[in-house]
Amino acid sequence: MSRICLFAVCFLCGVSSVTAADPPSRVIRPLARAHAHNDYRHDRPLLDALDHGFCSVEADIFLVGGELLVGHGRSELRKGRTLEKLYLKPLGERARKNGGRVFKDGPPFTLLVDIKSDGAAVYVVLDKLLERYSDVISGTIDGKHRAAAINVIVSGDRPKAEITADKTRFCGIDGRLSDLDSKQPADLLPLISDRWTSHFKWRGQGPMPAAEKKKLHQIVEKAHARGRRVRFWATPENPALWKELSAAGVDLINTDRLAELQKFLEQGPR
Repeated sequence: MSRICLFAVCFLCGVSSVTAADPPSRVIRPLARAHAHNDYRHDRPLLDALDHGFCSVEADIFLVGGELLVGHGRSELRKGRTLEKLYLKPLGERARKNGGRVFKDGPPFTLLVDIKSDGAAVYVVLDKLLERYSDVISGTIDGKHRAAAINVIVSGDRPKAEITADKTRFCGIDGRLSDLDSKQPADLLPLISDRWTSHFKWRGQGPMPAAEKKKLHQIVEKAHARGRRVRFWATPENPALWKELSAAGVDLINTDRLAELQKFLEQGPR
């Protein structure tokens, strides 16, 4: 065999082996109920959640030197780990690329921003930052709501008075169970969140008590009647509890275990 023929055979074999070794691209199914709690603590903030199909993530922020830094406590803050760099910029780029959706043909994406302190001061900076992404973030201008790819909701140290009074705003307020009877519009109060352990004793072991199951369903029904979604934090991380949350219609299921919740939601009823 000539050198040219031998080279051609080796080249073709090499191409074939590389092609065979390449894994097929995986279609990621967007999971509207999947919420990544403390998302920034994963190896790849936001990106890990997106790779698991999550349509909602949570980022804790502090105002430091005019920047909104992401971290659970001040000791975790690092220069460059800003809300814009880790979340707003990549989400914005992805939404523009996908024709106005974070997941192409998927539901609106939720960015839950948990202000850890100095809520009013943080909102001044946050509001200006969100306005720069007004083409992809839902907003309310002079009472008229405009839906977009990303819904930003402010939690934690919520500057409720400042957000409510803002004629042009690009975020809503995270409510509590005490807000179930609120007359505020759903674009201002789009979500009802609360600590699971403050309202329920069941931890996912054995059957859920009938009284607590009824209470959970009533909470969801009441919130949905006013156009609001429901989320609980501090929920035990187990499929038994996730099953009851799903059955009751809880909109966002809180987790730190991305792969486990993804598997649960993909295997369950659509």
